[in-house]
Amino acid sequence: MPKKSQPIDFGFIRLAVATPEHRVADCAFNAAEISTVLEQAAAEGCQLTVFPELSVTGYSCADLFYQRQLLAAAGEAILALAETCARLHHAAIVGTPLEFHGRLYNAAVVIGAHGEIAGVVPKTYLPTSGEFYEARWFTRGDLAAETAFEFNGAEVPFGTDLLFSTGEALIGVEICEDLWAVKPPSLEQAAAGANVLVNLSASNELLGKVGYRRDLVRQQSARCLAAYAYASAGPGESTTDIVYSGHSLIAEYGATLVETDRFKFHSQLAIADIDLGKLAHDRTRNSSFAQTAAARQFRLVPVSTSEWARGKVLHRPVDAHPFVPAGAARRGEHCREIFAIQSTGLARRLRHTGAKTLTLGLSGGLDSTLAALAACRAFDSLGLDRKGIVAISLPGLGTTDRTKNNAAELAKMLKLSFREIPISASVRQHFADIGHPETKHDVTFENAQARERTQILMDVANQTGGFVLGTGDLSELALGWCTFNADHMSMYHVNAGVPKTLVRYLVEWCAAEIFTGREAEVLLDITRTPISPELLPAAKDGGIAHRTEDLVGPYELHDFFLYQMVRCGSEPAKIQFLAEIAFKGGYSAAVIRKWLAVFVRRFFAQQFKRNAMPDGPKVGSVALSPRGDWRMPSDASAAAWLGPV
Repeated sequence: MPKKSQPIDFGFIRLAVATPEHRVADCAFNAAEISTVLEQAAAEGCQLTVFPELSVTGYSCADLFYQRQLLAAAGEAILALAETCARLHHAAIVGTPLEFHGRLYNAAVVIGAHGEIAGVVPKTYLPTSGEFYEARWFTRGDLAAETAFEFNGAEVPFGTDLLFSTGEALIGVEICEDLWAVKPPSLEQAAAGANVLVNLSASNELLGKVGYRRDLVRQQSARCLAAYAYASAGPGESTTDIVYSGHSLIAEYGATLVETDRFKFHSQLAIADIDLGKLAHDRTRNSSFAQTAAARQFRLVPVSTSEWARGKVLHRPVDAHPFVPAGAARRGEHCREIFAIQSTGLARRLRHTGAKTLTLGLSGGLDSTLAALAACRAFDSLGLDRKGIVAISLPGLGTTDRTKNNAAELAKMLKLSFREIPISASVRQHFADIGHPETKHDVTFENAQARERTQILMDVANQTGGFVLGTGDLSELALGWCTFNADHMSMYHVNAGVPKTLVRYLVEWCAAEIFTGREAEVLLDITRTPISPELLPAAKDGGIAHRTEDLVGPYELHDFFLYQMVRCGSEPAKIQFLAEIAFKGGYSAAVIRKWLAVFVRRFFAQQFKRNAMPDGPKVGSVALSPRGDWRMPSDASAAAWLGPV
């Protein structure tokens, strides 16, 4: 545990992958250029920079690898780079040929920030097909009997069984073909605990290879629940028969964070902050990872690095709206998939129960609109008449004409059965029965209306032989922004997995893709309507006075908090740090802190509602069903989470 006086680093490590300008067989030039790139990386606060395969000599030296002059120059270059690392207090991994007991190895040299040679990892798989012929010069690293060698007067660990520890990061090293093999060494390295995997590569460019390479790196990072840093040789390599592009990239758990431009002769550097805390969270919650044991023993070697440089710039994307895909095309794909999941789940429930009807409260708001659209898709898929969807408008003491009219028009355009059942008289009678003044606009005033609406929906469902379709969303469940045993309850909770920020886009997508004219106008007006349960009297101008986000805070903030806390396992201080970056210019640090505290308090206090929530389909990586993704006692204390907020 860090002392309170120590800065919190939130578990990041700043990595760089470099494609330096180089000359084939000119070790002095290459070492000088690598040093220049290291200075750039150090200036950017990087802690470790990974260079390409055989970057000291160049990959395409061929029979020059047999020359003592080249090997001696490579050794001198390594010494020079160690001095550079010590001067800059920066760690690096560089590629070089290494002669050891009469054998030549294609090796990765790990240099610590104090200038120490921490260890050397030889390449395991040597390609000898097509344009590659490495077995002519090099020996497979896994066949080496030696475990250490003397370099510049010090004993250096050597072998394919090395993992390098910086503290929170445990680094595994592969070299080019190792990743492309059927059984990459990184699988065993990850099983042994490595959370940062690096690859020193000289991958030539062919038509279509760039996409395959990118997917290979990305998928390996996902399979290993790790970061994967891939540094590849640039066009300075020999082009006698093939061309190298310098495609270097960093991926983290299936997502590409950064990559270099290809076909550039000048040196390039790509930087990313790796979230080791998130990776640790992903691993601890992944039962398959917990059950995977490495089939071999690894030696852990310490390697020194500089401290993570926390600053205003974070070298990784921080999405302010993590549930909403960027770009219209990708959002459209997600919307289609979500509708398919929602409607299929509902259709399955209809088939199981044999019901031909359902009831839902159609308020003219976002959530009930989405539920109605999903119900239409389910009924259509089963060949059922949409008249079996009984949409009920339940105007109460706070209902505005805007939402009431939109609900009626929406039901008409969707060809649903529509009923309007005002609840004002029955709620007033209930107030009289329990002795509650109608002028007292408290929680009783609000919840009495919510429960009256649910009672009507349940009773009409009994009348029609159907069931009640819930309309609340994932964000409301997280905050507990629902009335217990009222809108909290239904026979199927079709929106349970959809966060509020995504609900709006789903309805907008429907307006653009499915409807036209006046129908699209109604849907778009619904998306522009302030979010409200309409349980308090309307404003003097007839508009909505009871606005949810004025009371509990902006949903875009709460959805961000939800994703970071539940999906990423981030602590409140880290969530605050990331939110200030994501919402820079939108919300001040004080405002973020205020609503984060509200989120934490409500998330813990309202678990009892989630423990009693009805069935509903999971649609994304965050879900709060007590039967599935989120199990939490209702009386858990939030003290440890509220302390740092």
